[in-house]
Amino acid sequence: MDSSAPPPPPQPAPRPRHRDRHGRGMRGPIAPPQVPLALSRADAFDDLVRDAADRLERRWPQLADVEFAVQDVPWPQEAPPSDGDPVPLGRLIGADKDRPSRIVVYRRPVEIRAKGRDERALLVHEVVVEQVAELLGLSPESVDPKYGEE
Repeated sequence: MDSSAPPPPPQPAPRPRHRDRHGRGMRGPIAPPQVPLALSRADAFDDLVRDAADRLERRWPQLADVEFAVQDVPWPQEAPPSDGDPVPLGRLIGADKDRPSRIVVYRRPVEIRAKGRDERALLVHEVVVEQVAELLGLSPESVDPKYGEE
């Protein structure tokens, strides 16, 4: 054998494995954006708060200046409410000179207490009504006559 023979040609690098045999991967989302399946739990919760706020704003026009927000969990420094529940479901932050009043609904505590979608929607509505009642200085029943009904 001749030691001056050229070395064999280099082998191509192995191709990375893909999700499917054609190497394209998934072509697009499983469901279109308008289908509820495409909504995350946080997005669906935001919609519940927005719906509750819109219903109350139609009845109480002075709520147009109030900001409604969703926060995952309360900050640790926030004091527990006086009703004895260690984790609040919502909070009213009063107006300041440079910002309007704000009602915050805490997503995780509400989700933990609700067993299903309908119960979650009812609980979100009740939390929003309670915070609006506190803001307006009224009882929750006068803010929304359907408060407390199932």
